[in-house]
Amino acid sequence: MENIFKAIFSSFKIPVVKADEELVDPQTVLKEQCGQEHCAAFQEKYDACNQRVNSKKNTSETCAEELFDFLECVDHCVAKSLFSKLK
Repeated sequence: MENIFKAIFSSFKIPVVKADEELVDPQTVLKEQCGQEHCAAFQEKYDACNQRVNSKKNTSETCAEELFDFLECVDHCVAKSLFSKLK
């Protein structure tokens, strides 16, 4: 039984991948760039909301709307060029 497995699986080789440098996810890089450059106004609104909410003890305000606006802006910006950077 063991010989059968050896015969079958001996022809399969596991590929070895060696990278000269550590791989970087292009989506992560694009998200950082878009968040800092293209969506800076939304980031500022979100930061201002967080400061306002954190300065109050009892508040029902959340910054969900500002967060969603910022994330939508980043996603829209990333979607324009992500697939051209994938290999």
